[in-house]
Amino acid sequence: MAQILEITKEATLKTQIMYKANLSFTQLNDYLQFMLNNNLIIHKTCEGREVYIITLKGFSFLQMHSELVQLLRTGSSSMKVKIPSKTRSKPKTYSRNVQAPSAVH
Repeated sequence: MAQILEITKEATLKTQIMYKANLSFTQLNDYLQFMLNNNLIIHKTCEGREVYIITLKGFSFLQMHSELVQLLRTGSSSMKVKIPSKTRSKPKTYSRNVQAPSAVH
């Protein structure tokens, strides 16, 4: 999401966001819908073209994200934890066959 917000600091076409963020069409639509619903970006028509632009709330989110990443990087040096620089696609979700604990009587 942070990468999409960075991209939309200027009015940007949907396809440009998709290519710059290296997302599939389906992934992009999911992210854009979530971000529109949460007022992080807006959708406008500019010179006959549909573009996306970051909102003040989106800028605020981006600032907090940046501070959190910086905090993790600073703290990770003493813990020897590697923090990835950027995530280019949606995180994968893995499911396990987990059985509910049996009731104890």
